[in-house]
Amino acid sequence: MKRLVLLAAIGLLATVPWIANNRYVFHIATMIAIMAPLALSMNLMLRIGQLSMAHSAFMGIGAYASALLTMRLGLPPVASLASGGLMAALVALLLGPVFLRIKGVYFVLLTYAFGQIVNLVFQEWTSLFGGNSGLYGIPKFSLAGYRLTAVPQYYVFALLFTALAYWMVRAIERSDIGAILQSLNEDEMLSRSIGADALAWRIAVFTFSAAIAGVSGGIYAFYIGFLSPQAFGFQLSVDLVVMNVIGGTSAALGPLLGAIVVVPLPELLREARQYQLLIYGLCLMVFLIFIKQGLVSLVDRPRRKPA
Repeated sequence: MKRLVLLAAIGLLATVPWIANNRYVFHIATMIAIMAPLALSMNLMLRIGQLSMAHSAFMGIGAYASALLTMRLGLPPVASLASGGLMAALVALLLGPVFLRIKGVYFVLLTYAFGQIVNLVFQEWTSLFGGNSGLYGIPKFSLAGYRLTAVPQYYVFALLFTALAYWMVRAIERSDIGAILQSLNEDEMLSRSIGADALAWRIAVFTFSAAIAGVSGGIYAFYIGFLSPQAFGFQLSVDLVVMNVIGGTSAALGPLLGAIVVVPLPELLREARQYQLLIYGLCLMVFLIFIKQGLVSLVDRPRRKPA
């Protein structure tokens, strides 16, 4: 019941931009809707006990692929968007068999190094990616002759993808697959003993979550119209972790709540820019000390493990 009330509250919150009828509020809401699926993709990795710092790179791959396929090859934006997600998934599928044999801090460092390499490629391959000057002139998204030009249109577009990503992650959470993923995190030996191929499941999650990140990147590219390597750096990976910590990792609702809290913070603290990191850190400490299971635990208490 509490979950339904909270979902209804989030739905009501989603109407705030239309109530405010303010372009800036629409922009903030659109960025939340773009980042929420990305936080959900990170949540999937955390469910199998792997902290990935590569998902900012997957978002970048999806963003640049979507933009370049439309700009250079003339593909329809919808085809470019899907291709961007597939490219991010393909990269994850190729790396997964190597990366996912490693666990713990070594996996974190490996994915961090991958993210830095991808970002360096974006910076140094100026003829293709535009380098630090960025990639300009990305056309607006269009589908069946209908072109999205206004911020509210992109807000609806991003909201629809957020709803789809939430539905998919929630479906996984409630299915037998969700139980397998949970067992991989809590007791991998047990899951192996009942016949689950741990590596194959980890690769599947890594690939699927990279696809979500890639599509989020594509929506970001068409919305902003400009891409820079800085947007897909280490800070984004940290933000995704923070969204999951604040929102909670035990349910798909957690990353949504985390995105709603974290994404607007830089804008809310714009007048106190010099204190942004300090306030950011204090907020994180408060949540870690007083709400360890995240905001979602206030309405959806984690089930107690059987004795």
